[in-house]
Amino acid sequence: MTERPAVLYSQEVIAQRVIELAERISADYATVEDILLVGVLRGAFVFLADLSRRLTVPCRVDFLAVTRYERGAEPGALRLVMDLRNDIRGQHVLIVEDIVDRGHTLAYLVRTLRARGPASLRTCALTRKAVQVEAPVSVDYVGFDAPDRWLVGYGLDYADKFRTLPYIGTITPRG
Repeated sequence: MTERPAVLYSQEVIAQRVIELAERISADYATVEDILLVGVLRGAFVFLADLSRRLTVPCRVDFLAVTRYERGAEPGALRLVMDLRNDIRGQHVLIVEDIVDRGHTLAYLVRTLRARGPASLRTCALTRKAVQVEAPVSVDYVGFDAPDRWLVGYGLDYADKFRTLPYIGTITPRG
């Protein structure tokens, strides 16, 4: 087991930042009929829930899940393991991620969803680690520029642990 996470962003700080992001997103989408929030499972579920409740524009929610290919695939190769339920052609889509670390997952999702012809496609990440970005990807809305530490809580996990903490903390993984 790892140590107890050290608090990086408290529940109160996160709540305030979610309000600020929701205000910006609501202002940017004020003239559209509605937006489709696409949550990237599993990490984004807590952030997506709180963000969606704070938006003042009509929105719908869908989810997708991505995994890395195992054995024999090119390093970093990704694939969808759960896709969206409906066609997004002509819709205003906002991808909601928990963390942008190296950028590969978000870059893959942007390419994949852009090819489906949405009216607009933007990205929102709760946390971003700029020091490790390898794949060039733009994040339109960023909650926190985080340090290069392992983050847990508020949807973020380590080996499926700590995901439900009400704050974002840091740990040093063993092994």
